[in-house]
Amino acid sequence: MAPVFATDAAGAIPIKVVKKEALKLWLSDQDPFISNWVQGAGFSAKLGETLIIPGDDGRPSQVLFGWGDIHARARGRFHFAAAAEKLPAGTYRIESGMTAIETEESALAWLLAGYRFDRYKQSGKEAPLLVAPDGVDAGTVEAIATAEFLARDLINTPASDMGPDALEAALVDLARDFGAETRSIVGQALLEQNLPLIHAVGRAAAQEPRLLELRWGKEGNPSLTLVGKGVCFDTGGLNLKPGSSMGLMKKDMGGAATVMGLARMIMSLDMPVRLRVLIPAVENAVSGPSMRPGDVLTSRKGLTVEVNNTDAEGRLVLADALAMADEEAPDYLICMATLTGAARVALGPDLAPYYTDDDSFSHQLARAARRVRDPVWRMPLWEPYEKKIEPAIADLDNAPSGGFAGSITAALFLRRFVENADIFAHFDIFGWNPDPAPARPKGAAFQAARAIFETLKRGSDS
Repeated sequence: MAPVFATDAAGAIPIKVVKKEALKLWLSDQDPFISNWVQGAGFSAKLGETLIIPGDDGRPSQVLFGWGDIHARARGRFHFAAAAEKLPAGTYRIESGMTAIETEESALAWLLAGYRFDRYKQSGKEAPLLVAPDGVDAGTVEAIATAEFLARDLINTPASDMGPDALEAALVDLARDFGAETRSIVGQALLEQNLPLIHAVGRAAAQEPRLLELRWGKEGNPSLTLVGKGVCFDTGGLNLKPGSSMGLMKKDMGGAATVMGLARMIMSLDMPVRLRVLIPAVENAVSGPSMRPGDVLTSRKGLTVEVNNTDAEGRLVLADALAMADEEAPDYLICMATLTGAARVALGPDLAPYYTDDDSFSHQLARAARRVRDPVWRMPLWEPYEKKIEPAIADLDNAPSGGFAGSITAALFLRRFVENADIFAHFDIFGWNPDPAPARPKGAAFQAARAIFETLKRGSDS
């Protein structure tokens, strides 16, 4: 089901949002039937608690939704999704009880709660509809939710149906929807066009490696290049992952899916930028042509890289893509990748760490992330660790020994391939919800994209 608001508000059932501390006063203003019904049901306005109150004809006349207290609300986000998940099919509207910012977040939460990954199994449940609340830009919220659904679908799809071929087809479909241009550099052409690291990582797979490119927007607008890691499945290569670590590797193209979702948001809302998307799409497989531990590869930029672990392949494919992106000196160059387990150890699955040398951009991003409830956290590009990525026999090491600061050293590695971009930021996302949360079922996660979009939007509006 597409994430859209109800087009007909006639007969919409009102939802009254009640804070825990305000319940007693609210009840004192109600007629005895409603007061008795609410108290008899044991409704306490606990956060996420939902109660349908019937009218004289037995049909729902209104809904109470518990808003808890400030401490409960501070421990999470998208709480209003519980209403969409619990209420039966019908049309509803928010009548009272929230601030403008809470209402905007709740409108998005409702739409996101309607997501179902039903490619292989139908859910069968008809979702309730919400009337767009007053003051909320319905088109913007719908565009954001649609972009998130796209990214979730791509990540949730197993590698049997989401290899480099399918990822390319998805990008072509996205481009067609908005009149964007695409091209692909595939297989041997990667070597001919000086993208050797992408070729080396993907050459062992049945589907050929490729670099995917999308361009959209008018000349003269600020230039924005998005680079997304598109490793459609990661076995680890000859440094084979154990089975327990391989189970979620369909999500290793989460960076690609996220930049595609972000690109969709930008194009559907006609942001005044000149957009370029680059996705190195590969499968890190095992066969005769697999790259080996100890191999020394030469990148597009000319820097040599000693491959000390074939399972640190993401930074290799990104290196060539970033070098190509940087040649045009974009105003913004943003890289998104499910890159390191070290980032998860540091920040867990919810927080998206990012790296940038630009303090102004970081401050804008932090404010935007808080506003749209899309958490990110700045990590340091710590100069003293540069020596960790410098081996004895090559310019760079793709997998420094010791195991410390793995997310930082990966970011430092990527920064070596960027010199000309005005603002560069790298996001080391997880791309997955290990446990269900409001508006975010277990499975694919769309991280940091809304925060980036809000940052760019506010920058373009100023």
